[in-house]
Amino acid sequence: MSFNGLNGDQARQTIDVGQMFSSFAMARSELERRFSGSMSWKTVSGRDYLYRKRRDAWKSLGPRTPETEALAVQFHEGRTRLLQRIAGLTARLDAMAPVNRALGLGRLPLIAARILRALDQAGLIGAGIEVVGTNALFAYERLAGVQIAGAHLATADVDLLFDARRSLRLLTPEVSATGVVGLLRKVDRSFEVLGRSGFRAVNRDGYLVDLIMPAMKNRMAKPRRNRIGSEATDLEAVEIEGLGWLVNSPKATATVVDARGYPLTMVVPDPRAFALHKLWLAGRDDRDPLRRQRDRAQADLIATLVTTRLPHLRFDDPALTALPRALREQAPLLTNPTRRDAAPESPRLEPDW
Repeated sequence: MSFNGLNGDQARQTIDVGQMFSSFAMARSELERRFSGSMSWKTVSGRDYLYRKRRDAWKSLGPRTPETEALAVQFHEGRTRLLQRIAGLTARLDAMAPVNRALGLGRLPLIAARILRALDQAGLIGAGIEVVGTNALFAYERLAGVQIAGAHLATADVDLLFDARRSLRLLTPEVSATGVVGLLRKVDRSFEVLGRSGFRAVNRDGYLVDLIMPAMKNRMAKPRRNRIGSEATDLEAVEIEGLGWLVNSPKATATVVDARGYPLTMVVPDPRAFALHKLWLAGRDDRDPLRRQRDRAQADLIATLVTTRLPHLRFDDPALTALPRALREQAPLLTNPTRRDAAPESPRLEPDW
């Protein structure tokens, strides 16, 4: 059996965690959007002026008047209320974490979760970077309301797909300089780039982070940006054939739970695009046979989840036109009912002592 459905307790807790984390994320977003930095009065030439500070830059909002005094009060009182709300939501997430672990909902490896949180807090997840490869299966199992068997999930790396077309102007100066490597070292100081101008970083435990991007169709065209940071020490994305299909396909967003029981956001390619891309990889003669076997197993698994658990997602959807027509026409190889692995597992009659 490749996956099992969630029981009632797991399903209920998963929904509650998702709602709580959504409220927390929205509150944090509001804090950054409306109340980041600070606001204070400054005396200039004997007159009081209201100043707002954002990203180390001060801007005058005008001299002291009833309007600016009201603006200052609204800022400070609103920020205080919002911080209190965030503190309450934080406490709720802390209380839910051990329950999530007890119910077996903590799925994503901790190192991967911390890396993705760092990227998300920097504004990169879903805005230039998405998760591909085996770790994407954690998002697909959440979307389908199941838990995938561990054999399909085992991995010691995370693949980050970089879309060089996305604007990175809103990144903080620190992230703009150090890029992905700087964020990785905030998570684990032992991360080092393998080789000069490498696309891969590794930590002392051997965990790998790969930055990948689609191969250019026109080799004579002007080279695209292949890294996020401006420093020469940042990861440089390696071009890989076939990734353009994933970059141009619809995206799926899911709230997953890490091994400690805490939620985070994952953005991944549409599961149908993932399955078809894996089917294409499995058919490549130049790919390692063991990888081809794993690719086909994952293609069949995700296609089964789509057809049995997510029937509103059709493989003949026009939204998938980013994938080659010849590849889309191979969908019946994955959706044949005889290939589906949806039979219920025999119930266990003894606890897992």
